[in-house]
Amino acid sequence: MAPDLPCAQWRKSSYSGDEGGNCVEVASNRSGVVAVRDSKNPTGPALTFAPGTWSAFVGALKTGALAD
Repeated sequence: MAPDLPCAQWRKSSYSGDEGGNCVEVASNRSGVVAVRDSKNPTGPALTFAPGTWSAFVGALKTGALAD
């Protein structure tokens, strides 16, 4: 079952610039799901993650564990 995203409150990544380039938006206000989408295509598909999975991913990014 797809999560209810019409009521999602999207926020743009702090690493996204104001030039309209590569922008990622995240919505975490829905119970039990974190959604990620491309801000250039807000009506397009969104990836969804369990909150714990998303936290682990963000934590790995912050520590550099996913760096080349």
